[in-house]
Amino acid sequence: MDEETRYEAVRSRDARFDGEFFFAVETTGIYCRPSCPAVTPKRRNVRYYATAAAAQGSGFRACRRCRPDAVPGSAEWNVRADVVGRAMRMIGDGVVDREGVSGLAVRLGYSSRQVQRQLTAELGAGPVALARAQRAHTARVLLQTTGLPITEIAFASGFASVRQFNDTIRAVYALTPTALRAAAPRGGGAGRATPAAGIPLRLAYRGSYQAGAVFDLLSDEAVAGVEQVSGEPGGRTYRRTLRLPYGTGIVAVEESDHGVGGWLDARLHLTDLRDLTTAVQRLRRLFDLDADPYAVDERLGADARLAPLVVARPGLRSPGAADPEEFAVRALVGRAEAAVLVERYGKALDAPCGALTHVFPEPGALAGEPGPLGELAAALADGRVRLDAGADREDAEAGLAALAGVDAGVVAAVRMRALGDPDVGLPGIEASEGWRPWRSYGVRHLLAAG
Repeated sequence: MDEETRYEAVRSRDARFDGEFFFAVETTGIYCRPSCPAVTPKRRNVRYYATAAAAQGSGFRACRRCRPDAVPGSAEWNVRADVVGRAMRMIGDGVVDREGVSGLAVRLGYSSRQVQRQLTAELGAGPVALARAQRAHTARVLLQTTGLPITEIAFASGFASVRQFNDTIRAVYALTPTALRAAAPRGGGAGRATPAAGIPLRLAYRGSYQAGAVFDLLSDEAVAGVEQVSGEPGGRTYRRTLRLPYGTGIVAVEESDHGVGGWLDARLHLTDLRDLTTAVQRLRRLFDLDADPYAVDERLGADARLAPLVVARPGLRSPGAADPEEFAVRALVGRAEAAVLVERYGKALDAPCGALTHVFPEPGALAGEPGPLGELAAALADGRVRLDAGADREDAEAGLAALAGVDAGVVAAVRMRALGDPDVGLPGIEASEGWRPWRSYGVRHLLAAG
């Protein structure tokens, strides 16, 4: 978009662009999302940024009215398969916090300097600044939804020291951590969450969201022991266990309807709070919350075959996977056999929660199985096939296709769901080239329509 288009989005408070770009006002020193309800600034005072981190790096602080750090992520990172897109997905998954910039660079196959240069050139911020902005958002969530001590929140958010934490919160929000906690919105103040109650979350999305279709799919696929869907359509709850870098988690997501540009209500229980950022990003990928439904529906709605389906289900999503390696195994063996594997090899929870008793087994635990399952598990365990957030999709597809017993249908499903590729067709379903780059969504429309 050019500056004229961006300013028009700001002037009209167009929520379609929330998360796609940010604007800052030089006279106030504040940056906002495009839909901010504040008085529209004069054009000459406005500057635009691709990321919140870039705005923060230029000395602007987050608006307290529109909370620009709480917007959906840009759909661009799901579409792009280049180094910048892969880097953004990995930063969102917490790789920089856990492994540093050098670890991110190794995963991308570039030097740290090259990664820094490419991200800064395109986004106006390097990996450290992008991770810092994410840590600040995580800290705000914990400050305003839990009664945890501030020192504990500092390290749980990924900060190396309390001083770094305090300085960042002041720079980003122009408030001390204590004042930010006191400024929590009514109904979501500090102390609301406890170890037993978990962390309450609002998982934002843009545009329309067909929650019913997503929950239908999750219900059809649910594997006993690690997933459960309860309740009646329109008010269901999806619950599942999560295997995370520092521990395990249990999440409950409600089939709530908060309108266009709304959110899904969720509650997260973690054995280690350092996993909060990673868990939230994996849930966002599972529910496809960072999609751009306006762009998808515009492209697919122009196709005569899909037009009536788009009208019937505007904003239909293409769900991803909470655990890519788990999904690959499940795609290969099917739902019933996956439940058997959970009983036989899954890690039992220290404290079972109703029907949720296990975490899905790691690939290493399945590598000794005979046949295609053992081949796939061994390839995932030793890194010959990578399905993490920043995996190269072409390399992953080639690696899967080379394994005995892994057919084209499994490969396509893994690329669509585990790798979050928005432009994949499935064998047996005719996907038009005119649907690009949203063929995954076209396929989902056909499947949802039966």
